[in-house]
Amino acid sequence: MSTAISAHTKAVRSLYRRSLKLALDWAVQRNLWRGQAVYIRSLFDANRKVYDPRHQKLLFTETEKLLEKWKHPDPYRPPSAPGGSKYERNMPPPDLPPPSREDVERL
Repeated sequence: MSTAISAHTKAVRSLYRRSLKLALDWAVQRNLWRGQAVYIRSLFDANRKVYDPRHQKLLFTETEKLLEKWKHPDPYRPPSAPGGSKYERNMPPPDLPPPSREDVERL
């Protein structure tokens, strides 16, 4: 039994996740975001039974345009993630082996 996921399913998942993350960038409070997430899910569920490839492609391009239009100018980044305010701050020292006798004698 193959559990391969179609390219269409992957594209829809990607659009859905990006939509949720974009809504989270704009929502200040989690309870406000939850309402937006439910609305986004209803939009995706409304087009769940679309099987015509031309109509699917049209929906993809419209969604991509909306995501680009509503893109946040300063998206949220976790502080310790790359680009975050705390990235690589107070990094632990590297775990190095102790110096050998020859290294100590050279000093």
